[in-house]
Amino acid sequence: MSHRRRARGSAVVDFVLVMLVLVPLVLGILQVSLVLFVRNTLTAAASDGARYGATVGHSPQDAAARARSQISGAVADRFARDVDARVVSVGGAPTVVVTVHATVPALGLGGPAVDLTVDGHAVQEQP
Repeated sequence: MSHRRRARGSAVVDFVLVMLVLVPLVLGILQVSLVLFVRNTLTAAASDGARYGATVGHSPQDAAARARSQISGAVADRFARDVDARVVSVGGAPTVVVTVHATVPALGLGGPAVDLTVDGHAVQEQP
């Protein structure tokens, strides 16, 4: 029996074995990328909302609304459900803090989820 005849069909087996490792690896990288993208978007929206709410003539409610708008425009409305803004004192300076809580699916849409909490801070302007 020739070598060529014994090796017939081995490419299919090699392909299947490589795909068993490669497909979950690629899907895992995509999922981690999604979680990091959502986290970075929430952080940017919280910071932007805090800066907006810290300007003269705006309130913490305006800051929360701005953060919700940024999140809804960038990812999805479901990540903008729990947005809180308040004024706290940091070193004697009034500071607007916007906090965003969200749950991001970690393993596909039906799998376990990762709870994210991010904050944005900005020193409030005084008239």
